[in-house]
Amino acid sequence: MAELPTGAAQIIALCNQKGGVGKTTSTVNLGAALAEQGWRVLLVDLDPQGALSAGLGVVHHALTSTVYDLLVGPTTLVDEVLMKTCVDNVDLLPSNIDLSAAEIQLVNEVAREQTLGRVLEPLRERYDYILIDCQPALSLLTVNALACADGVIIPTECEFFALRGLALLTDTMGKVRDRLNPQLSLFGIVITMYDPRLLHARQVLARIAEVFGDRVYDTMISRTVRFPDASIAGEPITAWAPTSRGAEQYRALAREVIKQSAEVDQSS
Repeated sequence: MAELPTGAAQIIALCNQKGGVGKTTSTVNLGAALAEQGWRVLLVDLDPQGALSAGLGVVHHALTSTVYDLLVGPTTLVDEVLMKTCVDNVDLLPSNIDLSAAEIQLVNEVAREQTLGRVLEPLRERYDYILIDCQPALSLLTVNALACADGVIIPTECEFFALRGLALLTDTMGKVRDRLNPQLSLFGIVITMYDPRLLHARQVLARIAEVFGDRVYDTMISRTVRFPDASIAGEPITAWAPTSRGAEQYRALAREVIKQSAEVDQSS
């Protein structure tokens, strides 16, 4: 197993301002696949819809303490919010609709874009990977994720509007890199819900590969009903259907991310 430096969790934001591209599914299942290989993983639900929390079987609407309290409540301790999940080696900072009020409350705060970073920095020594599931918008919450992340993974489907979304997100990343986080980099683009039988999907894939080159992960995630079924069951697909094609694809993606982490560490 490739080694990460002790106490240096890599923070990865999974972003795409377009909804329905498999972003939350990728966060849950990439995290579970990394944990399956022995890494300590923290998942951060930064979407007021709480889909990441629900996907891990958490009754998020009934929670009394969430990420919201850590962002706007200076007296809230992170261990009051941190939860163990149904997956070994995976912890969760959950979210619910309360988080939608955070942006309004953060607007007048000093260094508002670094609020999430201040929450996560003390946790880096506890984990190897911290994955942030961002909301499908280029909002202040998403900027907070980009401001503290080492890198970004963009899940995207192969359809026309995804191309425009990629351009907008990479432009935002450039602004964050210039003004807030010089270390931010694009780790990669993962193609989700891919159906090679569709000409349009193949054409869009070719265009993404032409623009982003080796930033496109070799692993592509196929379209399958097993993913929504696993979400309803409140488990990652690696646990709910461990021998399925989808589970194997996320394990392959995890191996690519681990290799990439080792290369980043060696170059730093």
